Amino acid sequence: MRISRITVWQIDLPLTKPYWLSGGRLKFEAIDSTFVRIDTDEGVSGWGEGCPWGHTYLPAHGPGLRAAIGVLAPALIGRDPRALDEINRTMDIQLPGHLYAKSPLDIACWDILGKTAGAPLWRLLGAEQPAAVAVNSSISTGTPEEMIALIREASSKGYRTHSAKIGGSDFSADIERIEAISAALPKGEQVTYDVNRAWTPGVAMQVLNAVSARDWVEQPCETLDQCALVASKVPQPIMLDECLHSFQDHLEVWKRGSCQGVKVKPNRVGGLTRARQIRDFGVCAGWQMHIEDTGGSAFADSAALQLAASTPDANRLASWLCHAHLGIDPVPGQGGRNKGGLVHFDDRPGIGITPDPSRLGEPVAIYEGVA
Repeated sequence: MRISRITVWQIDLPLTKPYWLSGGRLKFEAIDSTFVRIDTDEGVSGWGEGCPWGHTYLPAHGPGLRAAIGVLAPALIGRDPRALDEINRTMDIQLPGHLYAKSPLDIACWDILGKTAGAPLWRLLGAEQPAAVAVNSSISTGTPEEMIALIREASSKGYRTHSAKIGGSDFSADIERIEAISAALPKGEQVTYDVNRAWTPGVAMQVLNAVSARDWVEQPCETLDQCALVASKVPQPIMLDECLHSFQDHLEVWKRGSCQGVKVKPNRVGGLTRARQIRDFGVCAGWQMHIEDTGGSAFADSAALQLAASTPDANRLASWLCHAHLGIDPVPGQGGRNKGGLVHFDDRPGIGITPDPSRLGEPVAIYEGVA
């Protein structure tokens, strides 16, 4: 089996309402997603999706992803898509770095592997049966009353874990938010306070040493060095996210004892091949992990959550669904979707989703020929 063609689509995914994070510093109203389809000479095709969360969130953006695919795709023509390690080595030689741009190509190859093996991704990723993955709500920054109201609304829909967005220069306001939310949190539910790197180390230490809450605190500061300093000075467990882009970043975090948990996002770290390596390392390190994706439709969510569904219960925390925030659905009715706060998967081979190209518009690029 050989790759004969790679087709690329671009689609704008509007959010149902503006999304604020990092203490209100960053605002998002739509995200730019890229779909790819890899066709083979044996008639089997695989799909992937890459979707950075805007262009202000991290050093990644939609036009850059598609430009990188233009460099990578010709080197993959004629390769066996099932040879995942070789596919990734080829991409690394062709274009060092730019992991986020390699993700949809890697995921499309996993889709092909699953289809040819007649197995769902969760089985290829190590599970005998897929776990039901808990869904994390996303609570936008606001007053304590506004955030508590959003948590109660999420609870009424079946969510039992919540991600409350906080952060900013007014540390007294964050202390008030944390104390109010912790006091009002329904029994049996959990919350992570997601700072999205908005605090300086000094503010982080003032806030976290002042509150009584001992819940997870996610990405308190911009850099790994800053987060490591904070982790050594506060009583809460620290979850790292935006400062982790590669396996080497995760290894450095482990060596320094900088956290107790991490977020693993296939679209950011280079696809399922690298995300699985990081997941397995996290299990060995004793970390707890949110496994989800950076952004995208139900396709991107489903690919990432099949990795979550194959992760041991002790290491798996709830996952966030980007598609729940979108105003359009390019893969309607397909994939893993929230049902009462949980996502379940069946035995459909590969990712189990076949996008309709007519919903994606005209392709922006087609690569084919002989390598």
